[in-house]
Amino acid sequence: MKKEPILAICYDFDKTLSPDDMQAQGYIQSIKYEVPEFWKESNTLAAENDMDQNLAYMYMMATKSRGKFVFTKDKLCEHGRKVKLFPGVSTWFDRVNEYGKSKGVTIEHYIISSGLKEMIEGTEVADKFKKIYASSFYYDSDNVAVWPAQVVNYTNKTQFLFRIEKGVLDINDQAVNSYFEADQFRVPFRNMVYIGDSDTDIPCMKLVNKNGGHSIGVYNSETKDQSKVFRMMDEKRIKYFAPADYTENSKLECLIKQIIDRTISNEILESYHFECMAEKAEATKDQSKLELKKEELIDKLEDSTSFANTHKIIAQLSKIDSWSTDQKKKLFRIALSNNQVTYILKDKDVQEFYEFLCDETESGEEIEKLKEILNSEE
Repeated sequence: MKKEPILAICYDFDKTLSPDDMQAQGYIQSIKYEVPEFWKESNTLAAENDMDQNLAYMYMMATKSRGKFVFTKDKLCEHGRKVKLFPGVSTWFDRVNEYGKSKGVTIEHYIISSGLKEMIEGTEVADKFKKIYASSFYYDSDNVAVWPAQVVNYTNKTQFLFRIEKGVLDINDQAVNSYFEADQFRVPFRNMVYIGDSDTDIPCMKLVNKNGGHSIGVYNSETKDQSKVFRMMDEKRIKYFAPADYTENSKLECLIKQIIDRTISNEILESYHFECMAEKAEATKDQSKLELKKEELIDKLEDSTSFANTHKIIAQLSKIDSWSTDQKKKLFRIALSNNQVTYILKDKDVQEFYEFLCDETESGEEIEKLKEILNSEE
């Protein structure tokens, strides 16, 4: 391979890397709400106003903080520092990166979450991610949140996978809509892993699965509630599931290592594929569409396994009145070696086609054999 392959591991955050919603680990309590009460009011606000649920919770967070504290980016980061992570998360990224390096695979980690970017940036693992795609606020000159800047919900999560695929990571870069050849993708879907826990992750899981990547459902190892991952498995949303245990030698770590091992093998094969594609493109770059069509028809005739199909191909070949010397040689060889052609050489359409070729070609051993068959009385 000419370059080291990249494996992108994409994570949801809440209940994937953290056991609970990030807002429920200090922020909701700080505005004097019970957690169930906050989400009930937020979801009611969304339902009654045809409002995106993520916009609703962001509105609630901003408005309910009034009179209690100034709703700033620093305040959100402060609450992010209080967010609890699943066992092993703090050392997970370095361990996975090191294993990837030992196998010749570059590992990149991404967050794709409906949670708040500012809170994720406050966690101890924020610097482990190449990019954090999450809902966020626009802040004024005093660093006070005044308006949603980005809202990530379960349907638009998939756009970020396409950005990762093409290496167009800036959310305002329209190059994500540009056409890329298959060998131009920075991280093809086959080299993506998506790790999530619930229905909000299904569009991403489905997209990764469909395109040859790896989707993993995780569940809380303390509650041992596997109902969601079982359902996602039944519905073919995920390929694998494991406890949200990121400690060394956990089931999840062993699974990721196996995916890394497979990635390097897959990419060796893919590199051969693209080399073949490049060789074919170079060899045929000066050929016209007609010449390519001729070669295609000759190949089809050589591979024909039925008389009916042979007659169809001969009908197409007969419409072409100019053949190169090499093409004629191939056609003569096929007439003598493919029983499906040889057996019907004296059928009117086949005979007329090959007699035309013989008349247009200088004598040779194969032509003489062919003429002998065409002129025989049997």
